[in-house]
Amino acid sequence: MAEQRRDAEREHLWAELVATARRTVTDGLVVGTSGNVSARVGDLVLVTPSGVPYDRLTPDDLTGVDLTGRQVLGTLAPTSELPMHLAVYRSTDARAIVHTHAVHATAVSTLVPELPLVHYMAATLGGPVRVAPYATYGTDALAENMLRALTDRTGCLLQNHGTITYGATLDQAYDRTAQLEWMCHLWLTASSIPGLTPSLLTETQLTEAAARLKGYGQRK
Repeated sequence: MAEQRRDAEREHLWAELVATARRTVTDGLVVGTSGNVSARVGDLVLVTPSGVPYDRLTPDDLTGVDLTGRQVLGTLAPTSELPMHLAVYRSTDARAIVHTHAVHATAVSTLVPELPLVHYMAATLGGPVRVAPYATYGTDALAENMLRALTDRTGCLLQNHGTITYGATLDQAYDRTAQLEWMCHLWLTASSIPGLTPSLLTETQLTEAAARLKGYGQRK
């Protein structure tokens, strides 16, 4: 019975993961098979496989690894960005990760070392969003650069590459990705007006907004 419950939980989580991956395509955050999504349950990490279009994934394609990267479920090779995902899971309380090649966020990653504080929603990611220095995709060097940029943050930009965010759920990780792309789009738009410079928030203003955001939404 316990094994059946475990399998059912994995199947449900896999369905959520695939739906999230497909949403990144539908919402224009990735093109083709770029980007990847993962979710953790216990010491198992379910992750999108490498090079497979998300609309072709089925329940039988469930792909999982342990925290060392050893494949324990499925026959499809896991995403090439597995080192980044595992580094986050081993270093934080993350239960879900979304990595994209969102165009505005990637553009910003080529321009500045940190996304300017153009909007208070940066508080939902823990503060000013840093840019992790470039390293070849799929390498431990990239994972190390990413972890430094993620210090006290739940998301960062990857230079000349894209974004990565994490959360307690797939929905939260996705929402953070979408907010990050929106803030990057906002800054690029405001910065494009000749002769004008966007006003930016101070750290104090961001801290005040963060305090208010903690009570945002419906109370259960």
